[in-house]
Amino acid sequence: ERCASTSNRNFEGRQGFKGRTHLVSPAMAAAAAIAGHFVDIREWN
Repeated sequence: ERCASTSNRNFEGRQGFKGRTHLVSPAMAAAAAIAGHFVDIREWN
């Protein structure tokens, strides 16, 4: 699993067992939530 997080409070296991957390901007987190996957927000102008 992968998680887009805007919080830097991360430690192993916080976002799930064997999960990967990516620290992203609020805009990136919103775009990922809408698209359902990571996207290049530079293309969302």
